Amino acid sequence: TPDMKIMQEEIFGPLLPIVASETLDESLDYIQKRDRPLALYWMGEDKDKRDKVLTESISGGVTINDCAWHVIQEDIPFGGVGPSGMGAYHGEDGFRTFSHMKGVFFQSRFSSGKMMFPPYTEKTSKLLNILKKFV
Repeated sequence: TPDMKIMQEEIFGPLLPIVASETLDESLDYIQKRDRPLALYWMGEDKDKRDKVLTESISGGVTINDCAWHVIQEDIPFGGVGPSGMGAYHGEDGFRTFSHMKGVFFQSRFSSGKMMFPPYTEKTSKLLNILKKFV
């Protein structure tokens, strides 16, 4: 039942609780009213229903028609969201998650930006008039 401790906490063990529902909307409502799951498993061949689950639910990852396989795929991100989250890791996504990309801008000695601010020189006016012909 939803009151059981196993249904209240994140599980990293050999147990996989299954919650039955009458409709897909009931299942999605159940998922959306709780903390974001680390994993979501969809079983079925109906593409429209599958796509609805993928677009209307939020989870760390999804395996379709099996369990847990998304965790060991090197080329897709793995990680949770919300209380279950610490970013995505594995492969390129993991490298980006645990790296810091430092943005660096180099301005050459000739800065076109200087032409945009006063005082405007005669040279600047001539150059702007030439550029106007191309715009």
